[in-house]
Amino acid sequence: MKNQQPAVLLPVPAVGRYLLFSLAQRGVVREALPRLAPLADGDAVLVALGPQLVAALGATVPGLREFPAMSGHGVEVPSTPTALLCWLRSSEDRGDLVHRTRALEKALAPALHLDLIIEAFRHGHGANGLGRDLTGYEDGTENPQGEAAELAALAHGQGPGLDGASFMAAQQWRHDFDAFEAMSGVTQDDVIGRRRSDNEELEDAPQSAHVKRTAQESFTPEAFVMRRSMPWAQGREAGLMFVAFGRSLDAFEAQMRRMAGQEDGVTDALFRISRPVSGAYFWCPPLRDGQLDLRRLGL
Repeated sequence: MKNQQPAVLLPVPAVGRYLLFSLAQRGVVREALPRLAPLADGDAVLVALGPQLVAALGATVPGLREFPAMSGHGVEVPSTPTALLCWLRSSEDRGDLVHRTRALEKALAPALHLDLIIEAFRHGHGANGLGRDLTGYEDGTENPQGEAAELAALAHGQGPGLDGASFMAAQQWRHDFDAFEAMSGVTQDDVIGRRRSDNEELEDAPQSAHVKRTAQESFTPEAFVMRRSMPWAQGREAGLMFVAFGRSLDAFEAQMRRMAGQEDGVTDALFRISRPVSGAYFWCPPLRDGQLDLRRLGL
């Protein structure tokens, strides 16, 4: 499929920036979004629309819904609805991201307000050539490849304006590095379920290990997603901007429910070293002639 926003399937860039917008003036949203379309090629700028924004346009996207808050079992997974997210990407130049941010903010005003900017980056190279989380573990090892990646991440057979689209789950996780560094290397590996040194999965890892909690083939139906996460840092705080793309939101939600102990009462050991501070769902429209295809929204 060639009409998806390319960033869904491309490797994460050297530097990135997440722009989170809220609705400011609903009455002029319909005039603002066409100004966004020519600025977003889906590669340097990926665009993701939240349920609030779609509703403000009087439109619907089958399968799009708000992120569900989850609590209990000693963990909290917050829901922070967001109208629009733009993921800015660059091979090396953060200055490009600054100028793109200014152009996007001006194009969307006064309909949408830029509430938050999250600076992100690729960190290191894991055993499989993928970037690492700031804990040192490779991220995205279990991503499907080739045709399987397209099947997992992109909508198919739904018609013009929908085929090639993708659903996106985004969470900002804040790491507790003191808690992580207080653990032995063996305990750290048990939290993740892999050896940091060579990225090999641990067969004898505890049931709470992150890899076991999220094993995509262990769900019914199987819960495959495309992870496209990037580390972030702001002052003394840092963590992972978790992003998953799917042909629907169901696979991610099944994984998140199990991580939070909603399925069997066992919480993911990842919560011992990191906590989500946000959570939102989005719809990433396909492209048409190199620009965002917004016909599903009546634009």
